[in-house]
Amino acid sequence: MSDDPKPTVPDSPEEMTRRQFFIKVGVGSVAVAALGTAAFGYQYLSPNVLYEPSPVVDAGKPDHYAPDSVTLDPQTAIYVVRTAEGFFALSAICTHLGCLTAYKPDLGIIACPCHGSKFKKDGVKIEGPAPRPLPWLRMWLNDDGNLMVDRGNAIAIKQLVRV
Repeated sequence: MSDDPKPTVPDSPEEMTRRQFFIKVGVGSVAVAALGTAAFGYQYLSPNVLYEPSPVVDAGKPDHYAPDSVTLDPQTAIYVVRTAEGFFALSAICTHLGCLTAYKPDLGIIACPCHGSKFKKDGVKIEGPAPRPLPWLRMWLNDDGNLMVDRGNAIAIKQLVRV
């Protein structure tokens, strides 16, 4: 009874049995599903953090600003306003639909190019569809003597930084 032939492993696809074909397809399908599950699991478990720049901006030295000036920094969307009494900061984002406003020195106003809202140099609304004035932002002098502006902190009471 030792004449039983050993089961041979087929070497070519022509010699593959139907059962072996379905086993390979099944194992391949399970492997693809496992890899997909692992990829989605890793994506789900990895932190989904949005890195944004700091809301605190260094606006530079006070002597960089001319007396009685309104200076726009388009990168940070703030106005640094210097008056005879001191400095203050305004948001340059229109309160209507969020457009970046522009200072018109010949008219002495801040105007929104999108829908025509107009504001005084202190942010008070003159005309247009904007529902609120431009918000004042918290401003202070740091230890190095630079003006600092917190874009994320609108203040209700108008405060001037005196130099």
